[in-house]
Amino acid sequence: MLELVWPWAFLLTPLPLLVYFIMPTATREDAALHAPFYQRLASINPTSLSRTRQTNNRLNLWLGIIAWLFLILAATQPQWLGEPVSLPTTGRDLMLAVDISGSMKVEDLQLDDQAVTRLAVVKKVVSEFIERRKGDRIGLILFGSNAYLQVPLTFDRNTVKTLLLESQIGFAGEQTAIGNAIGLAVKRLRNRPQQSRVLILLTDGANTAGEIEPLKAAEIAAQETIKIHTIGVGANEMITPGLFGSNFGSRRVNPSADLDETTLKGIATATGGQYFRAHNTEQLTQIYALLDQIEPVKQDDELFIPKRSLYIWPLAFSLLISLLITTMKLKPTRLLMRAPLSKKEVAGG
Repeated sequence: MLELVWPWAFLLTPLPLLVYFIMPTATREDAALHAPFYQRLASINPTSLSRTRQTNNRLNLWLGIIAWLFLILAATQPQWLGEPVSLPTTGRDLMLAVDISGSMKVEDLQLDDQAVTRLAVVKKVVSEFIERRKGDRIGLILFGSNAYLQVPLTFDRNTVKTLLLESQIGFAGEQTAIGNAIGLAVKRLRNRPQQSRVLILLTDGANTAGEIEPLKAAEIAAQETIKIHTIGVGANEMITPGLFGSNFGSRRVNPSADLDETTLKGIATATGGQYFRAHNTEQLTQIYALLDQIEPVKQDDELFIPKRSLYIWPLAFSLLISLLITTMKLKPTRLLMRAPLSKKEVAGG
């Protein structure tokens, strides 16, 4: 289907006519330089030359009108609209908030029977979770002493996964601003459909930084109908090696002593979400598998109409006609230049 973006441009069609009648007629002045060969050419066949000029003037007038109409048509921005394409938007608006504070470097979890940092395990499990969430808009918030929006809500799961894998401990500071992370998620989710706003917040500690308390941020999230699932990650015990890596002097400690489960449970309860506790890699994998079973919420499909701009064609025709008019006006001059001059004309007599 053909559509004109600026149809009002047709109002400019009578503009040359208005200029012709409104602007004063230019006064003709005699040329300072007398060119006698023009008179000679006119004396050769005045009737034929007059008819030729009249014909050229009429032709130039009509060509000029056609060129102007094509120019007006180009100004209306014609474009061809293709058949509407329905874009499926079933799914949720899922914001992931991941703790990258200094405590995430504790090596109390395992991958392939090797002790690794908490963040290394989180990267592996969450990246697999992201890969499975087809149809969801996914965003990524990384937080430490401050919270930063790493990726806004997008269908581009590869970008979210890549930026998560590239995150490093301490990029956002050494402390933990859980309240700020929730506040930033609320800001990004509040304008989305109410039935699909979900935040999955993962941390291994307690709120030690930020301008807003986590429970207060959770109240605001609840008012905006944002569901928050919280995950506490970290082992309950680990053995620290003794002197020179031997068992002598080793001791058993709780690396998750700072985890504020009470606050995380309160956040989930206030917003209608759930709290999960991951003591090891297997449990964290199971938690995200459980979250992966959340039923997608049907949203209104978005229609995309392919558009192809066509203004270049009338613009090109207008340019070609203008060049043709210019060429026709220059042709008599070329003929005059080729005509031989008598000795008297050369002398200026």
